[in-house]
Amino acid sequence: MSREAQIVGWAHGKFGKAEAPDVESLMALVTEPALHHAGLGPEAVDGIYCGVFNGGFSKQGFGAALVGMGCADLANTPATRCENACATGSAAIYAAMDFIESGRGNVALVVGAEKMTATPTAEVGDILLGASYRREEANIDGGFAGIFGTIAQSYFQHYGDRSAELAMIAAKNHANGVANPYAHMQRDFGFDFCNTVSDKNPYTAGPLRRTDCSLISDGAAALVLAEASVAGNLDRAIRFLARSHANDILAISRRDALRFEGARRAWANALENAGLSISDLDLVETHDCFTIAELIEYEAMGLAEPGEGGRVVRDGLTRKDGALPVNPSGGLKSKGHPIGATGVSMHIMAALQLMNDADEMQIKGAELAGVFNMGGAAVANYASILERAH
Repeated sequence: MSREAQIVGWAHGKFGKAEAPDVESLMALVTEPALHHAGLGPEAVDGIYCGVFNGGFSKQGFGAALVGMGCADLANTPATRCENACATGSAAIYAAMDFIESGRGNVALVVGAEKMTATPTAEVGDILLGASYRREEANIDGGFAGIFGTIAQSYFQHYGDRSAELAMIAAKNHANGVANPYAHMQRDFGFDFCNTVSDKNPYTAGPLRRTDCSLISDGAAALVLAEASVAGNLDRAIRFLARSHANDILAISRRDALRFEGARRAWANALENAGLSISDLDLVETHDCFTIAELIEYEAMGLAEPGEGGRVVRDGLTRKDGALPVNPSGGLKSKGHPIGATGVSMHIMAALQLMNDADEMQIKGAELAGVFNMGGAAVANYASILERAH
């Protein structure tokens, strides 16, 4: 008989510039609340999966062992750290699911966290270049933002200037983020501000403006997974109708960086395995580390042909009141992007919607949610399709 891992509880900290001094303290803020939300004690946890990118944000490594430092009752529970660039959180979730579905345990705790704001901005850009192919891409102006600035410049050269459409995405996500109590930036900037280069919204990398770039944030999020036979006795359960992890070549020079082919395969596999089309979903939380990423992801998920992603946002399809709301949480653009926490956060945002617990973010009648989290420039791609189990 096949086993199935389901989400049964979660906790989400406020993203932003946190008073918590380090990853250890950030994780401690969400670990026990997630277990409490699931209705389980630390003794029920068979395995811990920790998502921390680090890469130079802290001299303290060994993130998995830090969970037990923040919660002494978990100090002897087997713990493993996962890292897959900006998709580190989803990598931890999928590893925890594999742990349960292989029969090695019945309950797993996933904790994702990052402390970024204590590091000077210039160093942050260099650290994040570790999610690119340094041998070829280390000297791109603008640090990691420069990678996506280069992609945006190339996209504009191929398909025409899409600055206005990128501003529409930024404005949409910031407007959505006003209703998200966990968001770093709960402020509606409006289209005109996002579309205008100014002292407060300068160019950051290539054609990308400050409002086209996600925020440097601290934060932590945790969720609890349980095998379906355990989940059936708990207050809530979210099941994965499908999940897919697809990789692409790390070096941008060896692929078409405008196609996000790995993202396309991840979405295609997940939808096929779920027996669905993209139009069947009620909402999507997608990886808008930069607005150009969300634009190309529209094409990768099948909402538009290559080069036509701008039409999706112009037509209002992905607005909160559109046919397929994308990032009703505000996305990384508004919520912030503490690397290790991001994938965990995205799955929690979807779970809140499916449990009708999203308050002002709620998409009425949400029954099917998609999550897309990617590491690097669409190198490690994770697509999940979720529904409420009970």
